[in-house]
Amino acid sequence: MPTSRSFLSASIPELVNKLSTEEKIALLGAPNWWNTNAVERLDIPAIRMSDGPNASSDLFGVRGSSHFVSTPAQCLPCATSMASTFDVDLIRQVGVFLAEETKIKSSVILLAPTCNIQRNPLGGRAFESFSEDPHLSGTLAGAYVEGLQSQGIASTIKHFVANDQEHERTAAESVISDRALREVYLYPFMLAQKMAQPWAYGRIGGVHCSENTELLQGILREEWGFDGIVMSDWYGTYSVDLGVNAGLDLEMPGPPRWRTSLLMTHMLSSQKILPSMLDKRVGTMLEFIQRQARRNPEIVYGDGIERTKDTKEGREFCRKLAGAGTVVLRNEKKILPIKAGNVKKVALIGPNMKGRVISGGGSAALKPSYVISPYEGLVSNAPSGLEFHYEVGCYSHKYLPTLERHLTTSTGESGWTCTFYNADTQGNPTGNAVADFRLTDTRIRLNDFLPEGLASTWTIKLQGFLTVDSTATYQLGLTVAGRARLFIDGELIVDNWTKQKPGEFYYGQGTVEEIGDVELTAGKAMSILVEYTNTSPPDGPEADRSQPALMRGLRLGGCEKIDPDQAMQAAVDLATSSDVVILVAGLSPDWESEGFDRQTLDMPGRTNELISRVARANPNTVVCVQAGSAVSMPWVNDVNGIIQAWYLGNEVGNALADIVYGYVNPSGRLSLTLPVRKEDIPAYLNMRSERGKIHYREDLFVGYKYYQARGVAPLFPFGFGLSYTTFSFSNLAIRGPQSHDTSFGLDVSVTVTNDGPLDGSEVVQVYVAAPETDVTTPRLQLRGFTKVHNIVSGRSQQATIRLDKYAVSFWDPAERAWSARAGVYEVLVGKNSADILLRDTFELNQSFVWNGL
Repeated sequence: MPTSRSFLSASIPELVNKLSTEEKIALLGAPNWWNTNAVERLDIPAIRMSDGPNASSDLFGVRGSSHFVSTPAQCLPCATSMASTFDVDLIRQVGVFLAEETKIKSSVILLAPTCNIQRNPLGGRAFESFSEDPHLSGTLAGAYVEGLQSQGIASTIKHFVANDQEHERTAAESVISDRALREVYLYPFMLAQKMAQPWAYGRIGGVHCSENTELLQGILREEWGFDGIVMSDWYGTYSVDLGVNAGLDLEMPGPPRWRTSLLMTHMLSSQKILPSMLDKRVGTMLEFIQRQARRNPEIVYGDGIERTKDTKEGREFCRKLAGAGTVVLRNEKKILPIKAGNVKKVALIGPNMKGRVISGGGSAALKPSYVISPYEGLVSNAPSGLEFHYEVGCYSHKYLPTLERHLTTSTGESGWTCTFYNADTQGNPTGNAVADFRLTDTRIRLNDFLPEGLASTWTIKLQGFLTVDSTATYQLGLTVAGRARLFIDGELIVDNWTKQKPGEFYYGQGTVEEIGDVELTAGKAMSILVEYTNTSPPDGPEADRSQPALMRGLRLGGCEKIDPDQAMQAAVDLATSSDVVILVAGLSPDWESEGFDRQTLDMPGRTNELISRVARANPNTVVCVQAGSAVSMPWVNDVNGIIQAWYLGNEVGNALADIVYGYVNPSGRLSLTLPVRKEDIPAYLNMRSERGKIHYREDLFVGYKYYQARGVAPLFPFGFGLSYTTFSFSNLAIRGPQSHDTSFGLDVSVTVTNDGPLDGSEVVQVYVAAPETDVTTPRLQLRGFTKVHNIVSGRSQQATIRLDKYAVSFWDPAERAWSARAGVYEVLVGKNSADILLRDTFELNQSFVWNGL
């Protein structure tokens, strides 16, 4: 890394002229997974970027620059939870919070936010996206970017565009009408660009946006005025000249596959890339690097060390954020909040009750600095006088839970040791150890780091001591991309080395989980050894060829073996003898993850059976659903309480307790429609790629717009959520001045009154219905919203929402422009898309068209 800071004041055109062709080429690629290239000769520094998990977006934390030895981080709630706050100011604070998290990871770029549309709740990465609604998605994405960039950290908004399923995600063409592309899928990006001007765009993939001149040059740069860099998603570059000429500035990750010196110089010599175009891309990169270095000189020229920040204030913010997005869906007989008095014995039941489910999976995963489980939060925050009893009821994992909390090294430190060796073709170590690390995770991902000195074939030994809390038969499991075997006290327990079955692990490149049983004694340390090699056996699974990179790694899990019927009956018996049941269930990173889409809305295993049987035993059951998107609820009318808990990050247990016990009056509202069944999903029948094409046949009718147009009753509508108090709306007023051109604007105001017994916050949602014309348009479209905070019981506050030209416009493919048609528009104000309380109209006397922002 250059030590001189002369680059901060350097002339970019002069630097471009001084660069050799090889140096220019290097600047358009990367040396590794997380950094740009430095040019020490000219004092050009490298800058680092970080994933913002959850998600490779990601919104929910800042992982740092390594999957292998990741730095623990604060994990925020998933995007669907954040969007359910309907709170622009709070999401702006999220951006400010994550900027500091990014800086302590020695990074100046955060790969976030994701503002793709939740077209299909079964999409593997649905939890990473804000909402099914483009206005809500774009408004919150803009606020997030504003907060992040106000602190000098570049936001890489993604994934541009229509990246909403995992099936054949690197190959499938999205077949979308011009109107749906503009009004639904590009709309959040456009709003975010209007509000906050992101400094980078990422995940230019698809077929293939990274080569799409109209998207990158025509829309993004020329129409929207974007002046930052465009980088590919990881392995989202598919050509040399097409990407450079279309406007793709940076191929990620490195070392590059396409932008090598050999390929690029060949393109230059054949004039498929002109020197002027190369200079243009290089100049854009240098301008961006210089801006980030000027904004963050202490980071760019710092020590590069990644750190963890864990403060009381940080924990309080994450707890507040998690509570604000939690949605109460059902509260019969006012079972919530649970108070001491009439209630004494509380049953804590469910596969997720003691789990550490904080986020979805894939590149969204991070190592949390701490986790408060639902069990811990509910017990530690309980009002005095409550008595708790626990039963798991059933398991719902796909892979056995990870074991890092039960491991220690030979020196008594937490975790286990990982030692690298070179190996022969059979995976046997040769020579001395190459490198040694202490790891505090039993998910070992080897895609973005290997120590120097390894040959093409290598092996690792993972060693430590395993200590469990209960004397019982335990199941231990190994899932692997490569091959591995597990020994306990020298005895082979799991063989995933000699014979293997293909599975979904590691984006389809690994095996199913091989499981072995072992008797373990509470408190007794048992030696554990996992041997792994990076090659597969001759009859091993073939890597998923749809994945662009060869992934290598393993996952060790384990838990106590249970009798499923006995566990179910024990939970029912406990429910029968209890005053109230709190049951925590749902999904997990096993089931919602990058790399695959869900096949069903059902929760896994016997979860629905457990809830139904417990509800029959005791209707005073509160079900807390942990899921990043929708799940079916066949027992919905059998329980008195339902909480949509999403994935709430580190503070899940505390935030859940705040809602359950009424320390926080819930104000979360659903950021997506919850369907009754899979067949009701608007994208049903078009959720997979068919011969390389994804057909968006629902067109404009995504989410609540489809349910209303087709008269399909959802399980719970978009925008729905309950409070522990009651609110009424009155005094709807629409005020100008309103012009009849692109400066169009008016204010919608409404009085919100707290008629109930408790102070609370309410969300006001403004929908607009366009006049009937010769174009098909959804009847209701969310065009504005606000959250009115802390309304005192018996008092009122006025809410005002601004509507601009976006509220009256649709994309006209014939005009290739946005069009606002003259006519009478209806303004509908409600608590959700199905509960409209107030209506009024305004007239647009003159049509107009516009482009840009």
